[in-house]
Amino acid sequence: MKKSIRALALATVTGMALMAAAPAAEAQGWHRHRGPGPGAVVAGIVGGLAVGALVAGAAQSAPPPQPYYYAPPPPPVAYYEAPPVYQAPPVAYYAPPPPVYYAPSPRYVPAPRYYERPYW
Repeated sequence: MKKSIRALALATVTGMALMAAAPAAEAQGWHRHRGPGPGAVVAGIVGGLAVGALVAGAAQSAPPPQPYYYAPPPPPVAYYEAPPVYQAPPVAYYAPPPPVYYAPSPRYVPAPRYYERPYW
């Protein structure tokens, strides 16, 4: 009941606003005519009724349905093999490498200079 009264009041106010705006639009050519013609009056009335019906229909429409909330889906089934578990290589004890003897490098002897060469 509240919605229908509210919709009716809203439609009435909207229709009155449209009717009040129609003569103002027609008054621009007042010196040529003796007043608004019957077409303008009928158009204002029909337009006001149409807008009122739209507003009343929108006001009385049902609210949107509440969304349904579902439980989350189960995790997907894994069809692949699990990766192998890492295993450390077996511990192996090896003999230490034999000691290596490095001889000292030979002494550097520069080549004789051109003036130190034997004269042939």
